[in-house]
Amino acid sequence: MTVTSKTIQLSTKGNCDVVDITSEVAREVSDSGISNGTATIFITGSTAGVTTIEFEPGLVADFRDMWDRVIPQNIPYQHDRAWGDGNGHSHVRASLLSASMTIPFINKRLALGTWQQIVLLDFDNRSRSREIVVQVIGE
Repeated sequence: MTVTSKTIQLSTKGNCDVVDITSEVAREVSDSGISNGTATIFITGSTAGVTTIEFEPGLVADFRDMWDRVIPQNIPYQHDRAWGDGNGHSHVRASLLSASMTIPFINKRLALGTWQQIVLLDFDNRSRSREIVVQVIGE
């Protein structure tokens, strides 16, 4: 069993920015020297999350709209009262989505469906520098 850990750095726009990170994660898996196993993708910070989605403009817009319907920005949040930074909705959205996910890979290729990409969602109310930890485990 071998384990490697790498980080991916990127800048986001905030406000439900959806960023396709599939190629970066695939590169870390390929470069790991591990043929079969799992890759855990973890976003540091409490106002962003990761998931898979078909990364096409219509669905990305639908996905952003869904977050506005389910967890609106323009309602009171206790976090905003405590800290005054106006991003209470960002924390709630990120905790619902999740900060991590695990994807199997076979022969150094992620086991993703044809229309399935790995995306980072930045829910914060401002642009951010983000760090994604990719831990590859296998043999």
